[in-house]
Amino acid sequence: MRPNPEPRTPNPCFTMPDPNPRNLRNVREITRRDILFSVARVPNSTRLIVASNDNHVYELDASQASPTPLALADHGRYATCVRLSGDIVISGGYDNRLIWWDKANSRVVRTVDAHTRQIRQLAMSPDGTKLASVADDMVCRLWNVQTGERLRELRGHEERTPTHFGSMLYCCAFSNDGTKLATGDRVGRVCIWNVATGERFSTIEVPSLYTWDGVQRIRSIGGIRSLAFSPDGAQIAVGGVGQIGNVDGLGGPSRVEVHDWSRRQRVHEFQGQQQGLVNRLLWHPNNLFLCGVGGGNNGFVFFHDMRNRTMIHQMNLPMHTHDSVFSEDWTTLYHAGHQRIVVQELRA
Repeated sequence: MRPNPEPRTPNPCFTMPDPNPRNLRNVREITRRDILFSVARVPNSTRLIVASNDNHVYELDASQASPTPLALADHGRYATCVRLSGDIVISGGYDNRLIWWDKANSRVVRTVDAHTRQIRQLAMSPDGTKLASVADDMVCRLWNVQTGERLRELRGHEERTPTHFGSMLYCCAFSNDGTKLATGDRVGRVCIWNVATGERFSTIEVPSLYTWDGVQRIRSIGGIRSLAFSPDGAQIAVGGVGQIGNVDGLGGPSRVEVHDWSRRQRVHEFQGQQQGLVNRLLWHPNNLFLCGVGGGNNGFVFFHDMRNRTMIHQMNLPMHTHDSVFSEDWTTLYHAGHQRIVVQELRA
């Protein structure tokens, strides 16, 4: 007799209903007094973890119109980024520290002096075992989520811009299989890394996202503000703002380039109708769309069809948006930004 086959765990990428961005609608706005730089979501719930410019990390229920926030970690300076793995909340901030918070027992379990300058962004590996952090010391560090051990350092970004000003390392993102990591800096350089070995696979230059004013203000603006791998990991989407006439503001077009990173070739580019930075990119696992959010004076969200290379839908948001996260079925979208949280639905 043939043995019974082992039961297979359904793959959510193939069982989830298809969301429809054209049906996008606001279902809730939560007003706040602070600026939220980052958001993570407790799986299978409406509970959010947010990082605030009032130095704290909070947990709140986004199903309520006026939720009571629960204060978690305190960074003493801006809390700029937060990610979640199980009951462990990890946050970073302008204090250069990473703080591990045990949500189940409501306590700090670990504080690490992670960088020598302010931390800009965190990325959690898909399996929840590794954390990447990037900061203005121009180093990406990989951490063991359970133990806090530093696994390796990734150095591929220059500390100074071509005009000899200090640079910044803004963002990082894992591929869906967790084997690759991308990092992006102020002057438009993207590095693709082998997570297992720390080897640098490739370097991509995206100068269209960097503006230097060497005449009037003697300063630069822009840089790589968001990254997302394609579902198969072969391409990398890079977001920011296009060329700017006035570097004192964000009066430039929101812009995304898509590169075949192994060949170092740009394969697609597009600009949104909105002005400002693309602060977050989210690539649907079935390649239904690439979602981008961001802002300048106001906020925006867009959905781009990567197969047909057409814009599906664009919409304004009531605030400059810094970070967003989807529900498991990709039909609910949570945005965090200036003095607001916005919940949207895009059900078929």
